[in-house]
Amino acid sequence: MQTTGIKPVQRMKNQKFMRQAQIMDKERFEKQINFILEADKEKSILRQTHLSGHGRRENDAEHAWHMALMIYLLKEYSNDEIDVEKAMMMALIHDIVEIDAGDTYAYDVEGLKTQEEREKRAAERIFGLLPDDQKDKLKGLFEEFEAYETPEARFVHAIDNFQPLLLNNSNDGGDWKEHSVTKSQVMQRQSKTELGSKEIWKCTEKIIEENISRGNIENK
Repeated sequence: MQTTGIKPVQRMKNQKFMRQAQIMDKERFEKQINFILEADKEKSILRQTHLSGHGRRENDAEHAWHMALMIYLLKEYSNDEIDVEKAMMMALIHDIVEIDAGDTYAYDVEGLKTQEEREKRAAERIFGLLPDDQKDKLKGLFEEFEAYETPEARFVHAIDNFQPLLLNNSNDGGDWKEHSVTKSQVMQRQSKTELGSKEIWKCTEKIIEENISRGNIENK
C-alpha cells in the first residue's frame, strides 16, 4: 500500500486545520484585519520624547513595544503580583487611541484638559472595528488602565512614566531642556509611579535629582 509519508497524528491535525479554515467566519476575520491595519497608523503618531542616543522622535508604536518589553523584564519590581501577559497587552494598546486623539504632551496644560474626552471617543471608534468579544476585551483593558485601580494598571502606569524618563536621561535631558520643564512638573507627572513600583520610584527620584543638578530640569 502506498503511503504519503505523513504520520496518522499529523494527518488528523492537517484535516482539522482544513475543516477550521473552511468554516472561518469571514465577517469576523475581515473586522480583525481592519483593526490590524488601523492599528498600523500608531506608527505615524510622533511623541515629544526622542530615541536614546540623541535619535529622532519616537512614535507611539515604539513606545508601546518598549513598555511591553520593560514590563516583562522588570515585573519583579511591581509592588503586587501581576498577570504579566495582561499587563503587556495593556501596554501595547494603551496609546492606540492617539490615532484619533493625537499625542498629548505630558506638560501640555491646555491639551490635558480635553485629553480624556478625545480619547474616549477614539476608543469607541477604534476598538469598535473589532468583533464584539475582542472589542469588549481590549476596550476593557484600556479602561482598566485609565482607572488606575488594579495591580496591572498601576504597574503599567509606572512603566509608562519610567520609559520616557529613561530616554530623556540618556539624551542628557534634551527634551526637558527644550520645553523648559521644571522639577514640580516632573514630580507631578511621576507622582503615582510609587503606587506601581517603589523600586522604580527610587530610581526615578535619583534620575530627577541628577538632572536638576546638571541643569536639565529647572529647580522650581
